[in-house]
Amino acid sequence: MKFFIDTANLAQIQEANDMGVLDGVTTNPSLMAKEGIKGVENCKKHYVDICNIVEGDVSAEVIATDYEGMIKEGEELAALHPHIVVKVPCIADGIKAIKYFTKKGIRTNCTLVFSPGQALLAAKAGATYVSPFVGRLDDISSDGIELVEKIVSMYRYYGFSTQVLAASIRTTQHIIQCLEVGADVATCPLAAIKGLLNHPLTDSGLAKFLEDYRKVNA
Repeated sequence: MKFFIDTANLAQIQEANDMGVLDGVTTNPSLMAKEGIKGVENCKKHYVDICNIVEGDVSAEVIATDYEGMIKEGEELAALHPHIVVKVPCIADGIKAIKYFTKKGIRTNCTLVFSPGQALLAAKAGATYVSPFVGRLDDISSDGIELVEKIVSMYRYYGFSTQVLAASIRTTQHIIQCLEVGADVATCPLAAIKGLLNHPLTDSGLAKFLEDYRKVNA
């Protein structure tokens, strides 16, 4: 399973990349705003800065909700850097735009997916990635991991090439669950990725090794 980091924070992206496990980045307008990135040109520059850190795909989201606006923004984003994947919402005009981008050879990430039916339409339109939102479904007492599992099963059964990118990951446990149900990618906060390192037996084992070393080499 590939790891993407879900942030627009350059320091966090650099830290994850330096760990040697980062495969890509996902961003959205909310994450850009959190970092104080304002204005279209500043956002574009920030996307390029992100692409210059990582070797993998960087999802850059369109703001428009109409077909013509999505096409215009998407083509501008795709032209910024070869790593850019155009992120498009799962609405009617979004599916139509994904089909257009697919024909033009522009890679896409269909976002805000909350049902197998939406995922089916995205795959049929040729989306490179589909992003089911795990945490947001959990927030309304639904099962986000179950949705990921259903989409993975559907894509494998019908032979779709669209990759399942589990999004809205909140915890390290979410990552493990996505791994277990066969997600192609999990996009996560840095804290959740680093959480995979934590285990009390690792901590106690390392402490014992160091204690024994000090005894022998005192």
